[in-house]
Amino acid sequence: MSELAFRGRCWTVGDYVPTDQIVKSARVFAPMDEIARHVLEDANPEFAGGVAAGDVLVAGRHFGQSSGRAIAAKAIAATGVGCVLADSFSRTFYRNAFEVGLPILELDGVRAAVREGDVLAVDVADGTVGIERTGQTLRAPATDPFLLDMLRAGGLIPMAARLAEGVR
Repeated sequence: MSELAFRGRCWTVGDYVPTDQIVKSARVFAPMDEIARHVLEDANPEFAGGVAAGDVLVAGRHFGQSSGRAIAAKAIAATGVGCVLADSFSRTFYRNAFEVGLPILELDGVRAAVREGDVLAVDVADGTVGIERTGQTLRAPATDPFLLDMLRAGGLIPMAARLAEGVR
């Protein structure tokens, strides 16, 4: 099992979830542990209190739209979720997720294929999503190797530090 592989409970949200619904504006200056306790509280009220390390958040179309605040991706990562899958991400959220080291996969049709509570086995590096309930395996388009290296390093800043030290 690679460092970019996760097995856990599926948590779902719908289409067009904006960053202000991931983290409310009133909370962005709170300590991260406080922010994490309120992630997605309107989109899926059970998520923040029930998510466990390695669980998988599954969204519909254009997840993370509107504001370009990286706090949304950081807050999701702070919940301990293993990765986020979505039919599509806003381009800004997509970039922010890799930069903060939050594993994501864009896979059209994933939201329709899963149910809240399903157990998923996800390997971000090879782009596979196994759904235990159905036995189905979904395959995402390949993620750029540079972005996978960024995730393995823990984000852009740790990757830059490693490169500066001559470590790959």
